[in-house]
Amino acid sequence: MASPFLYFADDRLSPAELSAACLDGDLVGLGDAYIPADAVETAALRAGSLGPRLGDSLAATHLTAAWIHGALPQPPSRHTVQRAVSRRLHRTPDRQLVYRDLAVPASDLQIIGGIRVTTPLRTLVDLARTDDERHARAARLLAAGRPDVLAPAIARLESGVLPHKRLGLALLRGMMAARDQEEVTR
Repeated sequence: MASPFLYFADDRLSPAELSAACLDGDLVGLGDAYIPADAVETAALRAGSLGPRLGDSLAATHLTAAWIHGALPQPPSRHTVQRAVSRRLHRTPDRQLVYRDLAVPASDLQIIGGIRVTTPLRTLVDLARTDDERHARAARLLAAGRPDVLAPAIARLESGVLPHKRLGLALLRGMMAARDQEEVTR
């Protein structure tokens, strides 16, 4: 069930009514939807705003999952998604999505706001293994907000066979060393 705080174009209000409500200061944009200006932006609202785009067969991953978990202040310009079901999709996902056809195991998913999102642990592992400064920054922000997932992410990379494992381990171990050094100097 969609949140009563999320407004989508042509759902309860027309695009013209939504624009007018934004101009009046009653609504603000959030992802693919609008929320009341005085509503608290939560992970459930961020995730729910992507519900019509992702449906039941796609899961939010990488930068999109980091935004949903609250590590990033703004959504990415293109949302990253992966299959959340074992069967192949017979429809072409939205062209504004970065789509990865590999299915995400159910153990790495959680439901937030009615859509599937990779867990903070899986999100951190995915971000760390991507050779891009935006992803590295998002990994650092996610680890800062969720320090409990840093050690398990390192352990997961050490025990698994994953692409770009060395890159991810270097980034995560560097964050762990910086955190340990900070604790020592306190």
